[in-house]
Amino acid sequence: MRALWLENNRIQVRENLPQPDRPGEALLKVRLAGVCGTDLELVKGYYPFTGIPGHEFVGEVVSIPAGASPEWLGRRVVGEINAWCGSCEQCLGGRPTHCERRSVLGIKDRDGVFAEYVSLPLGNLHLVPDAVTDRQAVFTEPLAAALEIQQQVQIRPSDRILLVGAGRLGQLIAQTLALTGAGLRVVARHAVQRELLRGRGIALIDEAEVQDWRYDLVVEATGSPQGFDLARRAVRPRGTLVLKSTYKGALTLNFSPLVVDEVTLVGSRCGPFAPALRLLEQGRVDPAGLIAAEYGLAEALQAFAEAEKRGMLKVLVNCQPAG
Repeated sequence: MRALWLENNRIQVRENLPQPDRPGEALLKVRLAGVCGTDLELVKGYYPFTGIPGHEFVGEVVSIPAGASPEWLGRRVVGEINAWCGSCEQCLGGRPTHCERRSVLGIKDRDGVFAEYVSLPLGNLHLVPDAVTDRQAVFTEPLAAALEIQQQVQIRPSDRILLVGAGRLGQLIAQTLALTGAGLRVVARHAVQRELLRGRGIALIDEAEVQDWRYDLVVEATGSPQGFDLARRAVRPRGTLVLKSTYKGALTLNFSPLVVDEVTLVGSRCGPFAPALRLLEQGRVDPAGLIAAEYGLAEALQAFAEAEKRGMLKVLVNCQPAG
């Protein structure tokens, strides 16, 4: 099969790779895959991964393990990216996304979705509702990650929320936080980001207008030291600061203000797929405007180059041969 291969911080399109064959797992034909900021950071060396990257996708079930329901065959699915063991302390404690022996789709010990085929356990799969298109379904994983904030933090309608960053993930975070009824303001640096937010009726704020010590909840989604510094200054004493970015490099900061102000620091990663699919099906979140470009799998290098551009929104890769 054809796939994008990452090794020693370099990517290339390879031909004639074997189809994935993991015992007890489903084989999926990848229809569409999305280029994520984490994929770009992997190329830079965020995590020492060798193999096929990619974790945002919508696919079709081609084969299933023995004994599984045949109703899965031919169905469109999306998949959670963490494959867990079910027996370690983290799994038994109800934290399977932090499984001590987990593999992570396209990130850790498991080939990802920039390929014609991918393998995942049936337990990771979610059926895509008929009303949800492929170009919507491919956003399920990042939309779930956006919803994770509300899984971790209790948000009241009276809260003042600041979102710093309105890129690929930030746009979805903004749409989901807007549904809470809280007082949301978003710092967006690029014109296309601001235009999309205005179209959804989401309030913007200029970086220079952000006041220190004013926000109950601040979400940092820029992946930059400058964004973190702005977010740290904006959160009120005993407020909550949520970090949604993964990036290579050290972040130098003074922890004293966080201690003195008694700020709650929350790392936030993967989230719930079922609610994400419901929001897409109901049209309460619309990712269509986030699609900036689409490439074929043979053009995956161009897709990554496009996604690297400043202010670029979502770049998709069609993983099936044309025709």
